[in-house]
Amino acid sequence: MSTETAPTADRVAAPPPAGWEEARSRVYAVGLAAALPTLSRPLTDTDGLTLAEPLTARTDLPAFPTSSVDGWAVRGGGPWRVVGRVLAGNTPAPLSEDGTTVEIATGAMVPEGATAVLRVEESTTTDGLVSGTPRQTPEWRQPGEEASADEELLPVGTPIDPAVIGLAASCGHDTLRVRRAPRAALLVFGDELLTAGPPAAGRVRDALGPAVPAWLRRYGCQIRPADVVGPVADTLPAHVAALRAALTNADLVCTTGGTMHGPVDHLHPALEALGADYVVNTVAVRPGFPMLLARVAGADGRVRFVAGLPGNPQSAIVALVSLVAPLLAGLQGRPMPVLPQATLAEAVPGRGEHTHLALVRLDRAAGTAFPVRHVGSAMLRGLAGADGFAVIRPGTSGDPGDRVPIVPLPLLTGERAS
Repeated sequence: MSTETAPTADRVAAPPPAGWEEARSRVYAVGLAAALPTLSRPLTDTDGLTLAEPLTARTDLPAFPTSSVDGWAVRGGGPWRVVGRVLAGNTPAPLSEDGTTVEIATGAMVPEGATAVLRVEESTTTDGLVSGTPRQTPEWRQPGEEASADEELLPVGTPIDPAVIGLAASCGHDTLRVRRAPRAALLVFGDELLTAGPPAAGRVRDALGPAVPAWLRRYGCQIRPADVVGPVADTLPAHVAALRAALTNADLVCTTGGTMHGPVDHLHPALEALGADYVVNTVAVRPGFPMLLARVAGADGRVRFVAGLPGNPQSAIVALVSLVAPLLAGLQGRPMPVLPQATLAEAVPGRGEHTHLALVRLDRAAGTAFPVRHVGSAMLRGLAGADGFAVIRPGTSGDPGDRVPIVPLPLLTGERAS
């Protein structure tokens, strides 16, 4: 690594900003190339993680013929003589004689030799004989009706939620092979920030320190209160020390502020001092233009990442959905997020040669998107009432009725995106 002082060589002109779609693809690819290690975890400890192996059925589902109703398993024509009872969890003796029946509970194994199951509510019992007319449609589930033994049910890269856990349990799995959850840290830059109370006397309240960790958790990261540091002093040595410490344990370090080249913007020199190389350095998107993603080789040979989020709050969230979300998808071995589409209910202006990410509220039933108010790059009021960002591509504007991609804001842990 190089020294921790500011580089003295003449700066090379910065390359042009990456296109927004190109930047997403680029960071996803580097994340996938650095996908996190796999491990086996108990089934009950996998919620929010990602399948590292296909989920397969360990046996036929159902594994045996199973009654779908309470009633009578009968053989031949009626009336039927009652010869026993079958409850769930037992293996019944075969029905070997026509005209016989056993009482059967929902979920119980249908005895060999049964020709039908008669619903209890459609039967009568007189003098120990059961009468009734079984329905033509079989009232039991056949082996393999849901899945065959060794059939692939879900592919590698599937996010694990309670539904997946339940399916895995029904197949007989006690553990799953998963990707380790990404470990994240957050460094808040800016001497002007207050961490308590209302803004006053030229100082503003830090809104990103409390909010960004919650966003990261919704993307599947582990981040503890001790992993959030700041405000970090506006000096180069302080920035380098904070980054080096955070990178010791984190797979991803997010920073807020300092992504430009102002008199107290030390992120770029700090990254150079740490030997980092840029994956993306600025993106042609508004808001959020001065976002970046860099990678740093760790002493253990694993690559760590630094995501530079702009200091303006809404711009920082644009950087999260633009760079951090696809990076984390790659690190977790998940597919590249596919953007849903919606129809614009109102006009949304373009931003020239930049992609415009415009905050919108969705009417999911109608499939429409409504622009929200209070959407300045330093504002959070509009974000608090929004569902995501409408993507207005470079050189275009959004007219009412246009179908446009939507970048959804991450939902609560375990929920699926719409």
